Amino acid sequence: MLTSWDYMWRSTPMHRREALGSGSDALSQPPAYPPDVSADEVLDPDKGRGPLFHRRYQTRIRNAKLPATTLMALIQSDLNQAAPTAFARFQKVLGRDGAMAVGDEYVVRMPGPWDGPVRVVAAGALSFRLATLRGHLESGQIEFRTSGERTLVFEIESWARSSDPLSNLLYQHLRMAKEVQLHMWISFLEGVVALSGGRMTGGVDIDTRRIEDGADGR
Repeated sequence: MLTSWDYMWRSTPMHRREALGSGSDALSQPPAYPPDVSADEVLDPDKGRGPLFHRRYQTRIRNAKLPATTLMALIQSDLNQAAPTAFARFQKVLGRDGAMAVGDEYVVRMPGPWDGPVRVVAAGALSFRLATLRGHLESGQIEFRTSGERTLVFEIESWARSSDPLSNLLYQHLRMAKEVQLHMWISFLEGVVALSGGRMTGGVDIDTRRIEDGADGR
């Protein structure tokens, strides 16, 4: 109910675009795991059900009081500084507090059956990437990154399938999980803007490419 209320009264402009993608489109495929990360340890998209969704959320921040590297360091030190903690909170279950490193693990705590365990598979000065673990609604990866100087750009990009038939029903057919996810990541971007001390410019762009198994893009 809280999520629905916030969603109905959201004032951030959203620009949503959806298109069919092709399995041969390299840009729509998830990044390769680093050499020290085994695909057997995480929920790779190939293990999921239904179409692959490649989604990018992007916003621009003007007059930010923090450079891109400082902003990313703050986010990595505590993801809850940007997360919409009223309905989603990152609980660190493996790794040192106040920092982020490859191998760290979190559980995203949300009301209802949405808790999502994830592992850090890449972390740098301007980005980090998470992979889903057993028990998550999705099989895939999600990357957070920032860039720019005078105007910062912050992006969240994901490559994922539903992890099981029930998740596929909730996400693709009933669209319940899809809208909860949309609300969460737009709220995260709003938190990033607030943390930067700047102002959002142009709202949030949401680009989605849906790739069916064996799709040829037609």
